[in-house]
Amino acid sequence: MKKILYLLFIISLVSCRKEPTPIPCTNCPPEVDSNNINVSILIDLSDRIDPATNPNPTMQYFQRDTEYIKAIEKGFLNHIKSKRIITYDDQMQVFFNPEPSDPKINDFTKELKVSFNKDIPRSYFDSVDKKYSELPLNIYQSAIKDGKYVGSDIWEFFKNKVNDYCIKQDKRNILFILTDGYMYHQNTKFDEKKENSYRTSYLTTKLIKTNNLTTSDFKDAIEKNGYGFVKANENLSNLEVIVLGINPEKGNPFEEAVIKEYWQNWFKEMKINKYQIKSADLPSNLEPVILKAISGK
Repeated sequence: MKKILYLLFIISLVSCRKEPTPIPCTNCPPEVDSNNINVSILIDLSDRIDPATNPNPTMQYFQRDTEYIKAIEKGFLNHIKSKRIITYDDQMQVFFNPEPSDPKINDFTKELKVSFNKDIPRSYFDSVDKKYSELPLNIYQSAIKDGKYVGSDIWEFFKNKVNDYCIKQDKRNILFILTDGYMYHQNTKFDEKKENSYRTSYLTTKLIKTNNLTTSDFKDAIEKNGYGFVKANENLSNLEVIVLGINPEKGNPFEEAVIKEYWQNWFKEMKINKYQIKSADLPSNLEPVILKAISGK
C-alpha cells in the first residue's frame, strides 16, 4: 500500500511540474510562407534579341521573350487568384544588368514592379495584366531601336544583386532568366586558373571551342579540367531559378549541352536546389512549363 501511495505521489509531482518556457529566438530568420511568392525576371538585353543579327523566321527571339513574360505574369496572377484575399502578400518585378541607357526602359521597369496585399482593389488585376501585355514589347522595341547592346552581366548580378533584389526571407522566391545561355560583359570578364580547374565569369562560343568542348565526351573534359563558371554566391538555397531561351550558335552539335552543363554546375555550386534550363522553344510549348514552375504543382 505504501509503495502505491509513494508511486502516486511521484506521478503527481511529475504531472504538476511546469515545462520550461522556451527562450525566444532573437536572430532567427522569419518563417517562410511558400504560398506567398516573390517572382523576379532578369532579362538579357544583349544582341541576342536583335532580329538583324539573330533572325528567326518562325518567331523572332524578342517576341518569344515577350510571350514568356506574359506566361510568367499569367502564372503569377493565377497563383494569387487561388488564394484567399486576406492572405495576399506577393510581388513581381523585372530587372536588367546593367541598366539600359534609355531612360524610357527604366521607367517601364518601374511600372512592371507590382505587389499584392489584402487591400488591393479587384481592378488591380486588370491593371497588371495590361502592363504586362504592353510594356515588355515596348522595352524590347526601345532596346532594338537604340542598338547599343552592351551585353548582360548575369555573373555580376548573382554576385552582388540577387540577394537584395530577388530574395525575400519570408517568401518563396522564383527567378526567371531570359537569355541565350552565353554570358559575357567586359566589366567583369576574368578567369581563375588553378592546378585542377579553369573557371571563368563568362561563356562564349569561342571559349567553348578553345576548351575543345566540341565532341560527345565534353562532360569528361569539363570534369577533368575543372571547366565552369566562377562561383558567384555561397548559398542560394532559398531561390528557385528557371532559365528560358538557350540558343546555341550553329556549328557545334554539342554546344547547347555544354551551355546547360555550365549553368547546371554553377547552380549546384551556389546551392540552388530547384532549377530548370530550357531552350528557346516556341512560347506555346514553354507556357505549361512556366505555369507549373510557379504553381509548384
